[in-house]
Amino acid sequence: MANTFKRYPSSASIGTTATTVYTVAASTTSVLIGVNLANVTGAQIKVDIQVAGVYLVKGVPIPANASLSALDGKIILEAADTIVVTSDTADSCDVLLSVLEQT
Repeated sequence: MANTFKRYPSSASIGTTATTVYTVAASTTSVLIGVNLANVTGAQIKVDIQVAGVYLVKGVPIPANASLSALDGKIILEAADTIVVTSDTADSCDVLLSVLEQT
């Protein structure tokens, strides 16, 4: 079983459409060790993060031009689990995940 640390940046700023930023590959278990959000606008935004269909945070406010570390601890993810992020403002949030993948 190989263990590989990886980072997954969002490919574009997150907006009002739910965006899948990570999906656990088949035959893989992942340990989510970091979720960082950055508000790239000049106004406060509110962000939702869902992990495997369950809210990690819902409507968490992030001040203008600020960031948030949304994870305190670790979360185990199984094959096909997803991390989905949504903001209340278009093109407003960058996401960076830190993950340990076990294959």
